[in-house]
Amino acid sequence: MKVYGITGGIGSGKTTICKVFETLNVPIFYADLVGREILKEESIIEQIQLLFGKEIIFNGAIDRAKLAQIVFNDKEKLTVLNSIIHPEVAKLFEEWRLSQNANYGLKEAAILFESGSNKHLDGVVYISAPENIRIQRVVDRDKVSIQSVRDRISNQWPEEQKLALANYRVLNDNKLALTPQILKLHKELTK
Repeated sequence: MKVYGITGGIGSGKTTICKVFETLNVPIFYADLVGREILKEESIIEQIQLLFGKEIIFNGAIDRAKLAQIVFNDKEKLTVLNSIIHPEVAKLFEEWRLSQNANYGLKEAAILFESGSNKHLDGVVYISAPENIRIQRVVDRDKVSIQSVRDRISNQWPEEQKLALANYRVLNDNKLALTPQILKLHKELTK
C-alpha cells in the first residue's frame, strides 16, 4: 500500500481534511494522536518526569499544557521530547501500515518534514492556510493566547519550505471549496 503524508502548519485543517478522506474509505494514521496516547504510557511518563521534573505530572499523568509551555519555548527540550516520542510513533506506524488493505493511506502529522518521516513515504500532501486564519482557528479551538500559538508556529518550518518539498497542496483558506480539491487529489492518489 502506498502511504502519503498529510501535513500543514498548526490550525491548517489537517484533521478536518483527513475526516473527508475517511469518508472515501482512505485509512488514516494520526501520528499526533498516537503521540498523545504514547504520553500516557507509564515508561514514557517516567522518562519525561526524569527529564522535565515532577511539576510536569498531575494526577499520575503528564500535564500536556505544562509540557507544551516548556518545550515550545525551548528548542533543545523539544528535540529531547521528540527523541522519546518519535521512535515509538514510527514503530506503531509500521505496524499500522502492514495491517492495512487499501490502495493508499495517509499519515497525518504536524511535523512530518521536521521529523524526517516524509522520507519514508510515497509523497506528501501539504494543507495550506494563511497564518492569520490558522492562528484564529487554534485560539478558538484550544482557548489559548495568540502568543502561545505563535510560539508553536515558531517551532515549525516556514510554509514556503514545506511547500517546496510537498508533492500536492490543498488550500484551506475559508474561500476555495475543499471537497472538489480533495476529490481531485483522491482520484490522483488512487492511480
